[in-house]
Amino acid sequence: MNPLYNFGIHAYAFGAHIASCRSPKVRKMLDGQRQTLAALKHKRMSAAPEGFDVWFHAASLGEFEQARPIIERLRGNHPDKKILLTFFSPSGYEIRSNYDKVDCVAYLPFDKPKLVRRFLDAAAPKMAIFSKYEFWGNYLEQLHAAGIPTYVISSIFRPRQRFFRPWGGMFRKMLKCYTHLYVQDNASAELLDKIGIDNVTVAGDTRFDRVSDILASSRQTPEIKEFVESSRFTLIAGSSWQPDEEIYIPWLKGHPDVKAIIAPHEFDHARLESLRHRLGNAKTRLLSEIRGSMPKSEINNIRYLIIDCFGLLSSLYRYGDVAVIGGGFGAGIHNLNEAAVYGMPVVFGPNHKKFKEADELLKRGGGFTYANPAEFNAIMNTLLNDSNALSTAGDKAGKYIKDSIGASDIIFNDIFGQPAAAGK
Repeated sequence: MNPLYNFGIHAYAFGAHIASCRSPKVRKMLDGQRQTLAALKHKRMSAAPEGFDVWFHAASLGEFEQARPIIERLRGNHPDKKILLTFFSPSGYEIRSNYDKVDCVAYLPFDKPKLVRRFLDAAAPKMAIFSKYEFWGNYLEQLHAAGIPTYVISSIFRPRQRFFRPWGGMFRKMLKCYTHLYVQDNASAELLDKIGIDNVTVAGDTRFDRVSDILASSRQTPEIKEFVESSRFTLIAGSSWQPDEEIYIPWLKGHPDVKAIIAPHEFDHARLESLRHRLGNAKTRLLSEIRGSMPKSEINNIRYLIIDCFGLLSSLYRYGDVAVIGGGFGAGIHNLNEAAVYGMPVVFGPNHKKFKEADELLKRGGGFTYANPAEFNAIMNTLLNDSNALSTAGDKAGKYIKDSIGASDIIFNDIFGQPAAAGK
């Protein structure tokens, strides 16, 4: 790759090492990267002596959810294939390190030329599939040079991205390393065509297939079912961050007939106790506190339930009337589709411009956005007090998901040359 690019990668890695002195999350990532080569060599000996048939890479948990439908179709159709899954972020690796549909889960080392060569030698992948926004120049260049088919799925492109700038030549070169690009919309395909990238298919977003699979297999949680039985209206706060809470908690306190299920995006003991204190200790419980021990009569008297474990959120939306999705006052909103698939309105903060599904839900009337307490209160008061508005918005959200299903089958059939069995 361009020496300037490599300098930038080295500077990025150096900055991460400095940040690790104060950030446990970054420290976990670096510790995991140090173990990657040994882990791959060990797995190669026991599970994939000839190398991994397919390598999937996802930056974090959200990108993993886009790769997951393809992984599970591959496992269902070809149980003998050896599959490697890598993450860059601890928030993906920590939750999915024991994912049983792949043969190995590891951290992806930094995109330095020497580390890339060592990683590819250790993994020996026969195919690589990247999810959404993963454009690592040295990985792509070396995969291309080795003749390894390489794909990107559920990608989306915008005019302001570096590929389309006058100075973006080295980034355009990265795109030419892909065997094929599967994008979410026609606008992305048109942008790529203008810079000479025509090995493109408009397939859509695989996350719609994933949430459809979740809906079909979502599990009941008896304690939560009991919690909502006495509720006239239940708000689900999914992937909740403190800036979101500063707006929706005052609204909750002003509406004593509303119950809430709150799933913080990340949590530790201090985070959970702070959230409990802000909600009101007497009215708030953690899910772990009511499981298996609290009488139904006491569960009914709780107003706020905090989810203190991972892996339940996508099934919890079934118990709500409206979902408030977090992240809209930070880096960007979290997964809207997980809630919308249940036919419920989704409400989210202002940082949603890069999310196609947010734009579509707003246009169709299944989603609502707010930037301050007054806007949030107006939206929620309408949905609370007007049952027709609530039902209509929910129907529109659910229909949007149904209309968008099918990307996974298109991609799987194209890459692997046969109809895809449903994820298993």
